[in-house]
Amino acid sequence: MERLIFHIDVNSAFLSWESARRVKQGLQDLRDIPACIGGDPKKRTGIVVAKSIPAKKYGIQTGEPMAMAIRKCPELVIVKSDFELYIKCSRAFKEICASYAPVMESFSIDEVFLDMTGTSLIYPDPIQTAHEIKDKIKNELGFTVNVGISTNKLLAKMASDFEKPDKVHTLFPNEIPVKMWPLPVRDLLFLGKASEKKLTEAGMYTIGDMAHARETEIQVLLGKKAGHQLYRYACGIDDSPVKAQPEEAKGFSVETTFNDDIVSVDQVLPILLEQCDVVATRMRRKGKKCISVSVTFRTLDFKNKSHQTTLPNATDTTDEIYKKAKKLFTESWKGEPLRLIGVALTNLTDESFEQLSLFEDNEKKERNRKLDATMDAIRQKFGNDKITRASIMNSNSGIARKARAQMKNEDEKPE
Repeated sequence: MERLIFHIDVNSAFLSWESARRVKQGLQDLRDIPACIGGDPKKRTGIVVAKSIPAKKYGIQTGEPMAMAIRKCPELVIVKSDFELYIKCSRAFKEICASYAPVMESFSIDEVFLDMTGTSLIYPDPIQTAHEIKDKIKNELGFTVNVGISTNKLLAKMASDFEKPDKVHTLFPNEIPVKMWPLPVRDLLFLGKASEKKLTEAGMYTIGDMAHARETEIQVLLGKKAGHQLYRYACGIDDSPVKAQPEEAKGFSVETTFNDDIVSVDQVLPILLEQCDVVATRMRRKGKKCISVSVTFRTLDFKNKSHQTTLPNATDTTDEIYKKAKKLFTESWKGEPLRLIGVALTNLTDESFEQLSLFEDNEKKERNRKLDATMDAIRQKFGNDKITRASIMNSNSGIARKARAQMKNEDEKPE
């Protein structure tokens, strides 16, 4: 049976969610004016996390400093990020999506994959079903999405990135020559700027140029593994399954995938800290401690690199786990552009006894343990989004902000 996959992506999520709230309050729709999310509206500092289509017409780009955006458009309306709102909207969006498919994969806070394979008796017309989902989200939640339809995840996601907003697009294998191959190589999923430069310098400007080249040519330019993977993508081949959120079994882990190249340690560390906080909180809720901490990251050549360390004593404190994870990452990362980073806690134990060390600040460890307990209690009573660490909240990275909201959204699913 041929697979049928939907990719559903919220159009300019953070701005759309804020706009939907404002419309309900009788305020002006941010989507109709030059507006952006991010930074401090009073100080006009920080970076652009999301922008409206009218703001885009001024040349404003996601990730640029707010001061630069204001120079381009002095009347720009700036709205501060609201992660509590984003988490609520994301949950509502995903609840609707999940009601249509037996398997849903949360790809990020604002996008999901649905495996619609075998649902033809219930939903005989995939395009009509996609419109039904899209319109239900728009009518009930007040924001728009794009839906991409194909036989695999790659093509479905490529399709959803076609014309926006509020659209349904297909990209079936027979449509690849007309719809995908004429696109520039930079539009191919997971192809970064460094790879784009190498390909264009070699005379490959479109995805079709890549698909019609020999695989070995791509491998010479991009490396054996990355070349093989990106050549398959250019041909529209992707066998990866739609995976529901896995249950925690032998350990606790979290990963964050980046759509853009990450090249600075300052971008990574806030995400790494939030990841450690998320998995440590999950672990403490189960009454466990870990003996091993590992960090995994994926570079643009599609190589996964994992590094693990064993602790002298089992621990469940966020601070100690983060220190080990940070050390693993900073000692092993050579500055290559990143596309994924993850943290895992394994070798779990129920032991409550911890040997005191003459060489460590045991009073500080006890303070950290009390801090974790206090934060856990607040989250348990009021929700995960009610409290976070100052060093995370103070991060100006839009990537860190989106990753933070995504991890908290996943963490608050019923166990």
